[in-house]
Amino acid sequence: MITREQALRHLAELPPLGDLELVPLVDCAGRVLAEDVHATLTRPPAAMSAMDGYAVRREDAEAGAALQVIGESPAGAPFSGNVGARQCVRVFTGSVIPDGLDHVVIQEDVSREGETIFIQTPLDNSRNIRAAGIDFFEGDVLVHAGTRIGPAHLSLCAAANHAHLPVRRRPKVGLLTNGDELRPPGSALLPGQIISSNEYALQVLIRDWGADPVNLGTARDDPEDIRKRIEGAFDLDVLVPIGGASVGDHDHMKSVFAELGFEPVFSKVAVQPGKPTWHSRRGAQSVLGLPGNPASALVCAHLFLRPLLQGLLGQNTTRQWVSGRLTAAIPANGQREAFLRGNLDTEVDGTANITPAPNQDSSLLRPFVTANVMIHRPPGAPALEPGGRVEGILLS
Repeated sequence: MITREQALRHLAELPPLGDLELVPLVDCAGRVLAEDVHATLTRPPAAMSAMDGYAVRREDAEAGAALQVIGESPAGAPFSGNVGARQCVRVFTGSVIPDGLDHVVIQEDVSREGETIFIQTPLDNSRNIRAAGIDFFEGDVLVHAGTRIGPAHLSLCAAANHAHLPVRRRPKVGLLTNGDELRPPGSALLPGQIISSNEYALQVLIRDWGADPVNLGTARDDPEDIRKRIEGAFDLDVLVPIGGASVGDHDHMKSVFAELGFEPVFSKVAVQPGKPTWHSRRGAQSVLGLPGNPASALVCAHLFLRPLLQGLLGQNTTRQWVSGRLTAAIPANGQREAFLRGNLDTEVDGTANITPAPNQDSSLLRPFVTANVMIHRPPGAPALEPGGRVEGILLS
């Protein structure tokens, strides 16, 4: 049995997927960049007005000054003439500032009679001009490789004149549930049967983490049935069997994978819940076995499957840890590192309160509905009363 940190180091050995795709910008949301994106132009390309008003030389525009309006510079059609002393140009938000002018007087601060404006108030220190390149210069790195692309990234890349982006191929992840007792939702249950539920949450999480889930169905507690479902999955990057990995007479999952040439990397992890989590490999294909208990499967998906997929996508696998004040007592921890389901709530003054779910049984799903944090308990951690400080991993 290895520690969580040791397991994560093994998973980090898997190299990122080498397949790159050049995808239209409109389809890039949620994808992961394979290469840095550089600006192909400077934005804005020239000094531009930040307000509607008049572009002037500051030295000409003292309060009470009269300036001749010799033209205008609408957005998209810059003024190209020469501007002499005591002259100005009408500008609008987004207009290019004519050469030699260094200030925009907003239209509310002038009066106009024909082609003459009169400065009504002293100029302040706000030039009302956006300098060339204030957003970015040609050649700047705008978005780094490994970034998951969001709405702001899309607009930034569009502004830099990118119509396509190089992204990582989405890993294909096969989910295989296991158990004679499992039946799909909507079934009429016989004694001893239960509804299969793990795969529904896991499929959503896998999509959220940038991969494509493939449901391989539910295998019976029969080596041949398990083998048939695995043998047809050679095009998958990751296989995630759920259950069938304990030491019971009907747990065949690990042995079938071994017979098919998958080399074991680790077989147990010292975490609670989730001790039966295991990992094996065959060439570029990897297996991450999750426990069958629902809470165990979800906790270990967050702890191990998420960083595995992030690594394949070339992302940073560092998790966001938080700390807070307990609102309820928690007992002393055993010798395995534990992760309790809980809820983080932040008060107006910034105080973070963490409330553990009252029942941490690994078979329960309801605590996950309101949980937004996994409370970390080191091995041998003492009992804590309300007000004690704990740390946790955000479930986001």
